[in-house]
Amino acid sequence: MRIRAAARDPRPEGEASGGTEHDRTRFHVLLLVTFGAVLVWSGVSPRDRLTWVLEVLPAVIGAAALVWTYPRWRFTTLVYVLICVHAVILCIGGHYTYAEVPAFNWLRDEFGLARNYYDRVGHVAQGFVPALIAREILSRLAVVRGSRWLFFIVTCIRLAISACYEFIEWWVAVASGTAADAFLGTQGDVWDTQWDMFLALLGAMAGQLLLGRWQARQIARLTAQEEG
Repeated sequence: MRIRAAARDPRPEGEASGGTEHDRTRFHVLLLVTFGAVLVWSGVSPRDRLTWVLEVLPAVIGAAALVWTYPRWRFTTLVYVLICVHAVILCIGGHYTYAEVPAFNWLRDEFGLARNYYDRVGHVAQGFVPALIAREILSRLAVVRGSRWLFFIVTCIRLAISACYEFIEWWVAVASGTAADAFLGTQGDVWDTQWDMFLALLGAMAGQLLLGRWQARQIARLTAQEEG
């Protein structure tokens, strides 16, 4: 009598199902340590101390909120990675100011660009990453049913948050005067506010289109593990 050997997944044990809980937790801690290291680096002799505080404060508040909620609510690893990347972007912008990031100064000078475009990258990320955070919350709490409505509502939420952030920049500018110039990073562009919101909108849509299915698979796996 022949006994057929069960087909074995060639990937390491646990990887096929997204890794063990312990592995994921260690990776999440690694992301937090990475952010902490970059945050410390960014705070050493920044170009403008006020700008540094204003730029990194959202990342610090977000990290504290994630640590506090971690025992009760865990995002997918995809979202945690994206949050870490976004936090690093904020820290780099805080250290150099968005108008003076050296690599993008080189790109500006090398290709004759009109400005340092690091702030544009930052605003795309400002739409890309929070959109996936909002998408995951709405999806897992079953606030919205149907992928089309989910896409539309997440995009609207992200655009509204971007507009609110522009209000915050305006209030900071009024309160601190010229000291907020580096924080605003307009670089002489009268349409800078509109560009910021537009790029956040594009980032929100791109994030959902590019990573939505991947995120959905991770959400399904995480939900199954929580229910199991």
